[in-house]
Amino acid sequence: MSDTDVAARTDRAAVLVRNWWAIGLRGSFAVLFGIAALLQPGLTIGTLVFLFGAYALVDGAGAIAAGLWSAARHKRWGLLGLEGALNLVAASIALVAPAVTVHGLIYLAGTWAILSGSTLFIAAFALQVLDGRWLMALGATVSVLWGTLLLAWPITGTTVMTWWLGGYAIAFGVALLGLAVRLWRAGQPAKVVRALPRKQPF
Repeated sequence: MSDTDVAARTDRAAVLVRNWWAIGLRGSFAVLFGIAALLQPGLTIGTLVFLFGAYALVDGAGAIAAGLWSAARHKRWGLLGLEGALNLVAASIALVAPAVTVHGLIYLAGTWAILSGSTLFIAAFALQVLDGRWLMALGATVSVLWGTLLLAWPITGTTVMTWWLGGYAIAFGVALLGLAVRLWRAGQPAKVVRALPRKQPF
């Protein structure tokens, strides 16, 4: 690996550490969305599409905000911006076309999950293992697997789709919350441990 690649990777890791709060907000909203979906399994397809659009909109806005914050400080923000843009595109489709069918929502949500999860998986390798790389990779893997399963075995019925969407959001959100805690700890200054004075020999 060249010095340029190492510097770029370190820079991306610094961006993620400084934006731990944005990742924590996204994780919190994902968990709340998942719980709300599981508590109301009898949603109509219109309401379900709206909730998905709202979730993608807030999640994308969080990623864009973190990207803009990093860009203002001349840090690398490409992956954050790309993930945020993918979320906003999915949200726009869901909110502009609320009359989409269950199968339309499946293909939209599945494609969105695979693309955004792949972006998140690439970003995970900018982190050190102790800083939460495995948590980010876990969240990305959950997203990609969920999207793949949706596209491979389309679901019929809004109730089952609500359960799938709620379960995914909770699993993804918990992984992001764990990652946010790790990133926050990584950004804290190292504690200086004062050595205890040694006893003088008699």
